[in-house]
Amino acid sequence: MTDPKLTDDAEQSPPTTSTAKPTRAAVAAGIGHFVEYFDYTLYGFFAVVIGAQFFPDADPTASLLAAFAAFALAFVARPVGGLVFGHFGDRLGRRNALAVSVLMMGGASLLIGVLPPYSVIGVWAPILLVIARLLQGFSAGGENAGAVTFLAEYAPQGKRGLYCSWHQVALTAALLAGSGAATLTSAVLPADAFASWGWRVPFLLGAALALVGVYVRLRLGDTPAFRRLERSAATERVPLAAALTTYRRAVLIGLGFFVGPSVAAYVLLIYMPTYASEVAGLDRPLALLSNSIALSLLLVLVPFAGVLSDRIGRKPLLIAFNLALAAGSYPLMVLLAQGGFASVLTAQLAFAIVVAAFFGPAGAAATELFTTSVRVTGFGIGNNVATALFGGTAPLLATWLIATTGNETSPAVLLVAGGAVSLLVVWRMEETAHKPLR
Repeated sequence: MTDPKLTDDAEQSPPTTSTAKPTRAAVAAGIGHFVEYFDYTLYGFFAVVIGAQFFPDADPTASLLAAFAAFALAFVARPVGGLVFGHFGDRLGRRNALAVSVLMMGGASLLIGVLPPYSVIGVWAPILLVIARLLQGFSAGGENAGAVTFLAEYAPQGKRGLYCSWHQVALTAALLAGSGAATLTSAVLPADAFASWGWRVPFLLGAALALVGVYVRLRLGDTPAFRRLERSAATERVPLAAALTTYRRAVLIGLGFFVGPSVAAYVLLIYMPTYASEVAGLDRPLALLSNSIALSLLLVLVPFAGVLSDRIGRKPLLIAFNLALAAGSYPLMVLLAQGGFASVLTAQLAFAIVVAAFFGPAGAAATELFTTSVRVTGFGIGNNVATALFGGTAPLLATWLIATTGNETSPAVLLVAGGAVSLLVVWRMEETAHKPLR
């Protein structure tokens, strides 16, 4: 599939002889993405206390379900944000769209950090909380595709896997920072102080960090590939229309590609501290500590997986991830359900190794499906729709499955099904690791 307006030769990545600028761009993009996802994922780590503050109920499970329902609602806005920011990014440039998205995310985090609880303002508390989460979802919808595209288009030829893996390194670092913030605040503060104001501090910090993200992004120029597109007046007037017609097959592949990973990311990396404390009976500080250790391992492994995908291709690692997810989730959930720090940590470390096999090559593989003129839009449709349908709802479904079946290992059903779907898609994908960007 080729773009009628541009040939592959016109869109090759920057030459490897000029590495300073791509490296600087990767660092800046990573900082912005870290800030964005630190703000976005904090909610999942504080779901228990947020549920009690904004959705009070005599039944703690009902309160937690309501909190995760609000978490899932944010994902309704992700596809909309992806379309808006995708149009902006493909028409007017990647950099400015990314700066606006991180600023919006910071504003929503500020709102969550200062929002009075239900006991003070009644029903307005959950309403305003949901609005803030919808704003965060809208922002995240544009961030993910824009950041990966930015890295892919700055990457030297032959290093796209490594460069795009920094997107996942930044995301993992954000998850680790969020988990660490939850661990620290819950460990050092008395329970009443943590419940009343301590949980708000990381959200306020995230709002301040958003200004840093805006600053570093605005100091960069746009990507070489997009600047070539502008000079040749080849930008799409309506990128969405082109993505859904000329690149319809690529969009559908992208959607199936992200099903399993979306479930895995939100069950294994965000829901897991809640599972370990509320279901497996581990003390919350220990549950958060276990999660932080597993995320640290993931942080180290991801760039190595990116480099490996540049050498042997994207498909072997992606196939290995989905096979492991489909075949290994149930026994690892059995181990988790046993409780105890050693069992929980062992299972989470194993899951981290599995997830790294996807996080390393994923960004490069998904951006390589599309041409420059629709890359942000096309990537965003598949990623955001899959994340909204299967990722954002995963913590809610996992909690519901346990509550209705009484089976503590039932969330494994979600992981097995997601891995099986994405395996079928990846198996039929074209290997693109050693080809120039379209």
